Amino acid sequence: MMQIGIIGGGAWGTALALVARCAGHAVGLWAREADVVEAINATRRNPRFLPGLALDAAIRAEHALERVVGASDLLALVTPAQHLRAVAAAIGATRLPVPPLLICAKGIEQPAGLLMSEVLAEVLPGAAVAVLSGPTFAREVALDLPTAVTLATPDAALGERLVAAFGGRSFRPYRSDDMIGAQIGGAAKNVLAIAAGIAIGRGLGENARAALITRGFAELNRLALAKGARAETLAGLSGLGDLVLTSSSEQSRNYALGRALGAGKTLAAHLAGRDSVAEGVASAPAVVALGERLGVDLPIARAVDQVLHRGAALDEAIGALLARPFRAEGALAHDHTRG
Repeated sequence: MMQIGIIGGGAWGTALALVARCAGHAVGLWAREADVVEAINATRRNPRFLPGLALDAAIRAEHALERVVGASDLLALVTPAQHLRAVAAAIGATRLPVPPLLICAKGIEQPAGLLMSEVLAEVLPGAAVAVLSGPTFAREVALDLPTAVTLATPDAALGERLVAAFGGRSFRPYRSDDMIGAQIGGAAKNVLAIAAGIAIGRGLGENARAALITRGFAELNRLALAKGARAETLAGLSGLGDLVLTSSSEQSRNYALGRALGAGKTLAAHLAGRDSVAEGVASAPAVVALGERLGVDLPIARAVDQVLHRGAALDEAIGALLARPFRAEGALAHDHTRG
């Protein structure tokens, strides 16, 4: 039995705590929000982020980060992507030995376009790092419904430990050594899901959504391959699998956001009063920045960024995509610069 530390008390962190308990391990969960810590310890529930589900009585929540870091054999980092740097710095500030770190955040850091593993390399150099990504709705995972994920690390021994920490009858990790592909797939799909939601919310139809998913997948591939990922990773759970799920379900926060924007709601109005994070909002400019640095054309991601952050009108952004030159589909497979 291992001691698993979950850093982040949102829906996904709470679900992973249940997965680790189901696998037979002791679990400590750190949450920034005092009400989440109190609710988990007093009522065995997390009504703020995962309402209606009972938690295992052995899951102990903590507000003191050092208590979880010091007791854990592994740490799963389940914070929003744009907060990962601060949380990693706080882990370092405890001056405790840093156990292996499992990145469970899906995003790219603003403004420089850094992957989460690159952030950790800057803040906690020398730490052993792995990535967990794939098509995962937290509530379904918490309900012990069948789920398959990518678990990426070049360290085979660490990969085996992580499979033992989280793998079970319903939660199925598939090993990979391609952390770049797993991270870019998990981050870019959030931006593309916003585009798919906009298409449906604007009444453009299912054909348009299918086209956006397909051409968006081509963008994701161009970006990831230019960064050094492998094509088979992108065709797997953390790439195509996650993109399809996130772009086709109302459970997806990013898709729901896009649909609301397509129907005429403003970004501020949709986000007002929500605790949950639509990672694609912050990742859109970071994905575009990474693409520019690598010389990769990302027309769909750029259109989403322009609508979210640059004041572009929806119909103008859609019109610009539809006005792009006709191209041969297969001829662009190995051209990272054009969309």
